[in-house]
Amino acid sequence: MDFSRLSKDPSSLGKLKGGGIYIHIPFCKQACFYCDFHFSTSLKKKDDLVQALAKELVFRKDEFKDIAVETIYFGGGTPSLLSVEELGFLIAEVYKNYQVIENPEITLEANPDDLTSVQDQSRTIFEDYRKIGINRLSIGIQSFFEADLKQMNRAHTSDESKRCLSEASKHFENITIDLIYGIPNMSLEKWNENLQLAFGFGVNHISSYALTVEPQTALDTFIKSGKYPAIDDELAQLHFNHLMLETEKQGFIHYEISNFGKPSYFSKHNTSYWQGKPYLGIGPSAHSYCGNIRSWNVSNNTKYIKSIEGNSLPSTQEILSIQEQYNEYVMTGLRTIWGVSLEKIETDFGDLYKKYLLEQSQKHIHQGLLYLDESHLVITKKGKFLSDGIASDLFKL
Repeated sequence: MDFSRLSKDPSSLGKLKGGGIYIHIPFCKQACFYCDFHFSTSLKKKDDLVQALAKELVFRKDEFKDIAVETIYFGGGTPSLLSVEELGFLIAEVYKNYQVIENPEITLEANPDDLTSVQDQSRTIFEDYRKIGINRLSIGIQSFFEADLKQMNRAHTSDESKRCLSEASKHFENITIDLIYGIPNMSLEKWNENLQLAFGFGVNHISSYALTVEPQTALDTFIKSGKYPAIDDELAQLHFNHLMLETEKQGFIHYEISNFGKPSYFSKHNTSYWQGKPYLGIGPSAHSYCGNIRSWNVSNNTKYIKSIEGNSLPSTQEILSIQEQYNEYVMTGLRTIWGVSLEKIETDFGDLYKKYLLEQSQKHIHQGLLYLDESHLVITKKGKFLSDGIASDLFKL
């Protein structure tokens, strides 16, 4: 599909602020035990949902009239459950209604089992994805071990993960995979094997998260009933430290607490979140942000579809106070290698906020958890595993 005819004049886009569009696909084959994202395991409303997503894109185009779309991100749920035609249709709607830069980053979150299903003997699904403009894959591996996948109730197998990555790497350079660490009873040796397998496929980006227990998830119920071991924070920290060590050996840059990318392969879309760029969240439960305004759509597929069909946006909006904007900037800034800019703090929030930040940070600097790099407050390697707690100590309450 050729989107060049729909692209705007690059010279005019250069004058606009950049932003991203997130499209939430709320469907999964089955529920992972740890997941608390919004999704449905029934695909009955998929066709109606796709049409509603397209309609919401049209409804909200004026919100981005002065913003150039730099990234499009299909998240979920499991976006790879949509057909190539459905994904292409939604990408085309973005191009028709928004000002899109030349060669935007277009990411598709996908599960290995969807990527290994045969589409046609003469071509692969990866070739079809590239034809509709997708240029980055985010593949939910989580673990290369069958026992872990079964414990998490993942829909794919270890063999599908390996076959998927082997084929995907022939067609895409920009691939990121998700891996989960801190799984109870996972030895350091086993965690290391997960990492070495990932490196062996030549992926240029890894997103890695500690297994966490979210309220009202199946995992939460299993732990409370004694059917699953409690999360071990010391084990998670051991895994995290090893993750930092091994990725550094392979040339990855630890540019955000959970994200490791080789040069030129950082996630442009996620980086825009951390740098405070505006973004539109399309679909049920999707969040949007622009300046001091945050909004989110209803987390119910039926209500979302009915509301959009009735020409109404099913969203809630809040205006962030100066204090809330400061806290959010500190939280996101500390998670990245760029840190928190003291100049931005003073410019955007005032001298009192800057003084407060410096006073609150002193004990963490003395403990070797933070350091001042010219005019930026940056977290140290020692402090990274504790970043959320450190950030909350710097919040203005």
